[in-house]
Amino acid sequence: MSDPKSRFGTPPSAEDIAGLAERAFAAIPARLARHIENCGISVEEMPDDETLRDLGIESPWDLTGLYTGIPLTQRSVEDIARQPDLIFLYRQPILLEWVETDEDLYRLVRNVLVHEIAHHFGFSDDDIAALEAEME
Repeated sequence: MSDPKSRFGTPPSAEDIAGLAERAFAAIPARLARHIENCGISVEEMPDDETLRDLGIESPWDLTGLYTGIPLTQRSVEDIARQPDLIFLYRQPILLEWVETDEDLYRLVRNVLVHEIAHHFGFSDDDIAALEAEME
């Protein structure tokens, strides 16, 4: 069996990561997917300094993804208009983790995406682990 990393002649691009994220998003169980609307996915090279400062993260390599928005558990029918929810996937930290762990890149992107979507639902770490196992 060939090394999955060898199919990329160069490091996977932002478009490659976005394609894997779209594939992973399509694999989310229907019972959850129907509740995810107006949630975009953006692939960025690295988290910015302001984001790192706001989260109290020292190294940009420690952040592979971020959900921004109001989790469903904190919304109200009385909310005023708000910005759409957005999930950021950070390409370079994802690629570093990919190289360091030898994890399948699709699975890694999927797990980051699922983890961030789970924040949308206000899931606990145990809930997230169960969701990831369901998608195996």
